[in-house]
Amino acid sequence: MRRRRNAKIVATLGPASSSPEKIRALFESGADMFRLNFSHGSHADHKARFDAIRLLENDVGRPIGILMDLQGPKLRIGTLADGPIQLKPDAEFRLDMDPAPGDEQRAPLPHPEIFAALKPGTALLLDDGKMRLEVLACGPEFARTKVIVGGRLSERKGVNVPSVVLPLSPLTERDRRDLAFGLDLGCDWVALSFVQRPEDIDEARDIIGNRAFIMSKLEKPAAIDRLAEIVERSDGVMVARGDLGVEMPPEEVPVIQRQVIRACHREGRPVVVATQMLESMTTSPVPTRAEASDVATAVYEGTDAVMLSAESASGSYPIEAVAMMDSIIRRVEGDPHYRTTIDAQHEEPRSTHADAICCALRRTAQVTRAKATVAYTNSGFSSIRASRERPVASILSITPHISTARRLSYVWGVHSVVVATEATDEASMTKLACKAAVEEGFAKAGDNIVVTGGVPFGVSGTTNLLRIATVPNEGGPT
Repeated sequence: MRRRRNAKIVATLGPASSSPEKIRALFESGADMFRLNFSHGSHADHKARFDAIRLLENDVGRPIGILMDLQGPKLRIGTLADGPIQLKPDAEFRLDMDPAPGDEQRAPLPHPEIFAALKPGTALLLDDGKMRLEVLACGPEFARTKVIVGGRLSERKGVNVPSVVLPLSPLTERDRRDLAFGLDLGCDWVALSFVQRPEDIDEARDIIGNRAFIMSKLEKPAAIDRLAEIVERSDGVMVARGDLGVEMPPEEVPVIQRQVIRACHREGRPVVVATQMLESMTTSPVPTRAEASDVATAVYEGTDAVMLSAESASGSYPIEAVAMMDSIIRRVEGDPHYRTTIDAQHEEPRSTHADAICCALRRTAQVTRAKATVAYTNSGFSSIRASRERPVASILSITPHISTARRLSYVWGVHSVVVATEATDEASMTKLACKAAVEEGFAKAGDNIVVTGGVPFGVSGTTNLLRIATVPNEGGPT
């Protein structure tokens, strides 16, 4: 099943989309990768969804990626003695480590790492930013604050500290248990929440190794401050706009989104734009015009994928939401100005063999009017570098490893094919490329294709070979 578009769709599974029939319908409507949100559901729920995806994959013969999304640390106030309280502007309010239920004057905050990072003048946000406090005085176990923006506060509401780096690991004990479970299942990507610094990715990498790719979720202003380093150490990136929108002004989020996409293009890392893309479709069969424009903007900016969360996980119209996103992407990519926009955003290649080859691949495919650019890859590296160039011709990724094909399922323009026979030399690689191009419907006899790979064969990260081939009647290269 070949998609007639380049940008991909990630759909979150949940109560509204857990049956094998619903998962198949989501895939047929356009989902390329499925997200398992470990903030909700049991391990048994996630295993059932995982197994259904793998059965579907086997049935349709197309690699399908699975993203496990870890919850990360959740910072919340404690309990309140008499139910919700009203925080009044300019009033003082105390937060402390005392576990006793709170009242109108104070509330427990059982997070010493927050107090360790506070200083006078620090802002504290409560309940997704609905209320704002300013620290007047603080110590290792308390903070005396002034209410800047008041409101109704219920117990166990979230706390955000946007202006500081908290001394917290992105992996809680629960996350570590979930991660071990997801890796044993065979998830292809791990979405790492609460990333604040590059070292957070190193910590996760020490546990994950090469069992899955790491997608860093950018949801903290501190991560944006070290964006280049975080992108460089990640395998992929998610623009988690919901949490970003809590910790920074809303008008900053579109600018940050564009900044992150450009940073990922420079480094050659696939990027997902996520959160509230078609939010109204949780209850409506059609999106607002603003939401359609939001999805379109991300596609024009060159994102690799767009993601549905509640829309497909718990909404009333999960299949319609995927179909709508598919329709928007195809309409944008059919716009004559889309190609102009993508070309204008093209980043200069780095001084590496891989970038030199893939830059030449892009231009060669254009000059020869090739029907496909074909990347032979073991690790996925060649295909990701080819995708970075955003060539006009489709990217056909050939790999002997199903795990590699699944990991490429959200990369812009990549159509993955798993082959039973590994290439051992240039001739066998080109033969495999021609055969796959014909069988997958990208080319026919007499068409040109451009093939890239790495020598020595079977060694990851060695993209250094470019070959132009004409597909003959027999299916072998000429």
